[in-house]
Formats: sequence, C-alpha cells, structure tokens
Amino acid sequence: MKNFFQNIKKRYLNLPIQAKLTISHLIILSIPVIIVGIFFVFRMYDMVVSETISREQNKTLSVAPTIEKEVDKILQFEKQLKDSTYFEKLTSSQRTESLRTLSFSEDAKEFSNLIEDMQSSTLIKKVKLYINEPPREKDYIVGPLYDNLTLAAEARGSYWHGIFSGTPTTTSLMCPPFYLSSLEKEHYGNAAYITKFTIKQDGVSYQGFLALYFSQDFFDELLKTSLASEDNSAYLINSRDSVVASSQSSGAGAYYFNYDEINEYFTSSNNFIPKTVAGKEVYAAFYNVKGVDWYLVIALPAGPMLTHSYQLVLGMFLIYLFFVLIVFWFANRLSHSLTSRITAVSEEMKRAKSNLPVALPPPTAIDEVGVMIDSYNHMTETINNLMESQMKTAEELRIAEFNSLQAQINPHFLYNTMEMINWLAQQGKQEEVSQAIIKLSRYYKLTLSKKKSFSTLSEELEHVTTYVELQNMRFHDTIELVIDVPEELLDYTIPKLTLQPVIENAVLHGILEKECKTGTLVITAWREEEEIIILVSDDGVGMDEETLKEIYSQDKAGPSKGSNIAVYNTHRRLQILYGETSGLVYRSEIGVGTEVEIHIATSGEETN
Repeated sequence: MKNFFQNIKKRYLNLPIQAKLTISHLIILSIPVIIVGIFFVFRMYDMVVSETISREQNKTLSVAPTIEKEVDKILQFEKQLKDSTYFEKLTSSQRTESLRTLSFSEDAKEFSNLIEDMQSSTLIKKVKLYINEPPREKDYIVGPLYDNLTLAAEARGSYWHGIFSGTPTTTSLMCPPFYLSSLEKEHYGNAAYITKFTIKQDGVSYQGFLALYFSQDFFDELLKTSLASEDNSAYLINSRDSVVASSQSSGAGAYYFNYDEINEYFTSSNNFIPKTVAGKEVYAAFYNVKGVDWYLVIALPAGPMLTHSYQLVLGMFLIYLFFVLIVFWFANRLSHSLTSRITAVSEEMKRAKSNLPVALPPPTAIDEVGVMIDSYNHMTETINNLMESQMKTAEELRIAEFNSLQAQINPHFLYNTMEMINWLAQQGKQEEVSQAIIKLSRYYKLTLSKKKSFSTLSEELEHVTTYVELQNMRFHDTIELVIDVPEELLDYTIPKLTLQPVIENAVLHGILEKECKTGTLVITAWREEEEIIILVSDDGVGMDEETLKEIYSQDKAGPSKGSNIAVYNTHRRLQILYGETSGLVYRSEIGVGTEVEIHIATSGEETN
C-alpha cells in the first residue's frame, strides 16, 4: 500500500504544470463540496430553527403589546368605575343614605352613563355589580342602574364565585369562559374581569363584586391571525393552569405547559427553548402579560422545520454543484495561460534561496501572476527594510545600554563614599567602616555585573536600597525609603539599572537640595491592563517645566548633568525594548516634590 501511494505521488510530481493545476483544482473544488454538504446537513436545521424563531419573536414583539394594551384597557375601565362618586359612596363606611336612595341619585345616573360609554366600546360587553343584600336594605335594584345591579346570590353557582369564596385573599380575577355560568356567557360575555369590594352597613361588612364582561373571541382571533400557523400553537394561560385564549379550537392542543413550568422556564431563559411534549420535540417561548397573571405561550414543532431544512440542503447542494462545474471549466482554461509565467517566476525565487532577495522587473500584466510578482517585490523591499531597521535598533540598544551603564559609574558617588569610609576609619568606627564597604561592594556588584542585561524587580529594589543606605551613612539618615510593591511583581523581569537613575536623581536634585536635606522616597508598583507601572515619588524641591523638558532631551543633558543622561538613557532603553508607549513619565511641582511613573509593557516582557 505504501508503494502504491508513492508511485501515485511520483507520477503526479512528473506531470506538466497545467495537468497539476487541473487536478489540484478538481481536488480543491471537490473537498469544499463535501465539507459544505456535511456542514449544511448538520447546520441547516439549526439555521432554519433560528430563522423561524427570529420570525416568531418579531411577531410576538407586536402581538404581546397588543394583548397588554387590551388588558390595560379593561383594568383602566375598572379603575374608572371604582374612582366614580357613586362607587365611593357605595363602599364608604361613612355612608348614611340607603342603597335605594343611592340608586336614584345623580351619582348613580353618572355611573350609569359611564357604564354605557364603556359598553359602547368594542371590548366591554357588560358591567355588573353583584351585591349581597343587607337585612334592612330592600328593593334597591332600581333607578338608572337597574340593569347593572344584581344580587350576589345569582353568582353563587359560578366557578369564579367559588374561587373568591375558597381563597379569601383573592381580590381580582381574570376569568376565561369556563369560570362563568351559562347565564353569564349567554347574556353578558364569555370572559370577565371581576374584582371584590366591601359594603359596610350598621358595622357589618357585606361582600360585593364588580364584573366587566368582554369577549374572549378577540384574543383567540388575535393569536390565530398573528402568531399561529398550520403547525404552530399559541395560547394564554393563567396562574390556575387555565387556558384563557388559544389560536386553536382545541385550546392548548398537544403542546400544553402548566403555569409552574412556564414560570420556571421564563425566569431562566428569555428565548425559545427546546422541550419534549407528549413525545414531540418542540421549541417553546413564554412571555409574561403585564397587569394580569397570564403567560403567552408559543410552541413551534420541530418536525416541519426539519423537513424544510432537508429541502434547503438539497437545493443548496444542486446550486453549489452547478457553480463548481462552471468554476472548474474556467480553472482548466486559465491554467494553460499561467504555466509559462509561473515557470519564469519560480526560477527567480529559487535564486533568492541562497542570496538576499532582489526585486523582479515590474509585471507586464496585472493578473494573478502579476500580483504574485508585485507581492514578491513588496516582500523583498519589506525584508530589506526590516533587516536595516533591526540593525539600527540593535545599534541604538547597544549604545543606550552602554551609555546607561556608563552613567551609573558615578565617580563622584564613589569618591564621596570612599571619603566617608576614610573619615569613619579615622574616627575608629570599625563596624561602620565594615558595613559601608560591604554595602559599597554589593552596590557595584549589582551595577557592574555583565552576566545579564535584565534583573528581577526584587534585585533592582535591593540595588536602590543599598544606594540609599550608603547615602544615609553619609548624610546621617536624612533619607527615608518606603517600598510598597506586591509580592507577585517581585519576580517580574525588567532591564537592569532601571530604578537607580531615577532614585539618584530624586536624592541629589530633589531631597538633598532642600535646606533641611531630609525627605522621603516612596516606591510602589502595580499591574494595569498590558503593562507594569512602577511609581517613584519624593518630597524634594521639585522641578519647573523647563527642567522637566530637559529630562527627556539627550541634547540638553550636558556633561554637568550626569543624572539626566542616565535618566534619558533609561527612558530610551525602555522604549527600544518595549515600544514607544513604555518609558518614564515625570510630574513635578516646585516646593512639593516629584513623581516618576516607569511604564513597562508586559507584551515585551523579557526573561532571565
């Protein structure tokens, strides 16, 4: 088998370029056909589901507000009735007039007119007041409200009255048809919004009900025309697991969810979710209707969507196959026109393997081969520029590191420290002499070590601590150094001698230029997005704007300003290593002090 494939490979390699291109195009075009076919088989169903769900969501976004708007109308009608003067007097505990007298009052007439206006709308069919008759109140169902007042005893056989009686805490109820009695559905309406109220008479409370009857057919028709199709189902369900309205005559049909299930799904997802109902796969969504205890349920069966997805896959495959054949024919024709120039280009590229790349003559035609020649010429120019830039950057880095190291070897600091050691020796302070020599030795060991160009932040902090200790031995502990750096940053690697020039500048030109020659240095550090920031602050004499500008200028940092040279070199070295966003940022105020932020990009982090 191995020899068989080797023979095939050998024959292919020996074929003319045109034949290779033709075979390659055939393979290249065949593989996508297979991949796309597999992709669509497994993904088209999801795409169909997604598109169907998106369409149903858009429908729901228009239907749900319509339902809420109609429900709100009913609630507003109920509020208008209860806010009327007649109803307030009817339910007032301070009422002195009898129910009969109230029934003939002007307030009752206004209340009746309000009811007539409501019943003339397309929504409210009938308004009824069910009142338990107090013992001393007889024949009060008279006057303008004769047709709207009813003894509460007439409602006792209805399901909704049983709900109010069984659950005293229930104050309002949106009733589907089967909540109502046959009398109500025949003469008033097949749905109702009923609220409970109380009448007080002689210190005794009597229960009453305000019922606004309307037609459920409005909601059925809305669901049927707006949301449902031949396969889909939409219905409204209340907290008692009762179907309020449905797009199908069979109610919720085969895709029924109880209220507790819906509430759980609604709180966990606001999108269509896959469920299995009665052995059928469906996608269901739930929307809470504001103002009432209703949920709008939309169920999309998966079967029709799967069939539709298969049809789309087949159609897409045939279309794609047709275009593949056309593309293959063009590829075969074009391969002949490419072979001659490709051979010429390949010879030029072979010569570039052993020498620096040299640009080819400009292409005579701007086709694929012409673009390839142009790209090769651009690549040649880019490579040459990069090599030149790399050499320049390496030279700049070498000079910056040399200048930075040279600036650290401060002869004045060495002379002054040696003079201090000599003075201590003359005073017979052997222990102080020993400590000074050890610290000076440690300081220059860290400074002059050539083994590596980088050190940890911990080592840099040790270096500047040694420097401050030597200065304190000389100036009698006039400088306080406070270091507050998180432990997780101590092992972070930074360029060697990054902190020392900044600390030296702060001591010599900040603290020691104060009249009292005392002050505090604070070093903190933190990680911020993609960089490490080290903050060095002092309470020295500060700097004016002109001096701050000289900090960043190599030209103005003359020989008399050695610390400026070191600061500039440190700033430039960080930019070369980590990019232009890295480096030193100085802020200063005369008489207050100076802050220096050292920015080091973490993307350019070096290792030991």
